[in-house]
Amino acid sequence: MGFWKTFFGGEANPEEEKKNAEERNFDLLKYDGVKAMRIGQFEYAQKCFQKALDIKDDPEVHDYLSRAYLQLGRNTEALQELQLLLRQEPENVNLMLQAASVAFMGESYTDMAEFCERALAVDADNAMVHLIYAKGELAQGNLVQGIARLTKTIALDERLVEPRLLRGQTLLRMGDLKGAGEDVEWLNAHTDDIEDVLLLSARLQQALGHHNEALAFYSQVIDQNPFQVEAYRERGQIRFEQGDKQGAEEDMQKVMELNPQEMADVSGEYSAEGIEQKTRQAYSYMNPMGL
Repeated sequence: MGFWKTFFGGEANPEEEKKNAEERNFDLLKYDGVKAMRIGQFEYAQKCFQKALDIKDDPEVHDYLSRAYLQLGRNTEALQELQLLLRQEPENVNLMLQAASVAFMGESYTDMAEFCERALAVDADNAMVHLIYAKGELAQGNLVQGIARLTKTIALDERLVEPRLLRGQTLLRMGDLKGAGEDVEWLNAHTDDIEDVLLLSARLQQALGHHNEALAFYSQVIDQNPFQVEAYRERGQIRFEQGDKQGAEEDMQKVMELNPQEMADVSGEYSAEGIEQKTRQAYSYMNPMGL
């Protein structure tokens, strides 16, 4: 028997067999994790990737693990995985952008700014880095800085829709109807029935006092998304102010169905008198600029 083992390749090497078994297990765990992520089983995917990393340190698996953590809402762990990868690739702008996005989602704006600055030191004209930086500024209430970043993003890539939308929304909040109007005009010319664009268009028309045009845009939003509470509420405001109490009642009833807490203080039957009182209360605090 020993002769035949020697003849066909010699005695088996236990260390080599162990190494081959570990490689097979690593591959199985890695690809099981990928398959699990594709079908939304992120807990299982995370366990597979961690076990794979116990066998072998692998950058691709660290990336997969960061994505699994992100889907599980574990932003801190996701960021740790990306930071580990950045230590291996300190000038990888895509990794820095991923890390900045994760920090933004976790409201870690200082970390987000640091990742953005590092990325811009490598690629100062990366539009997507300027965009995430702008979103962080806006989230902190730094509207002027945010608009400046969005304008830079648009200058670098004028085809992008998101920075135009964000800038238009922010300018409207600031009361710059002319500036907001220019962004809305571009968005309507370059997009087709995007819900957020239609909602911004409605709010701009309402702020301009063009109530019929605003009603038309709000109705388009609702046709696209029958669950858009803000569109019902804001359309109802215009209907109420125009004396269309029946239309206002219908819209406020939809608000009540979709968001019961909205009418938590209304008791008894939802009467015409009730809707009038409630709409007066609800709409007295509203701002046509979407604030």
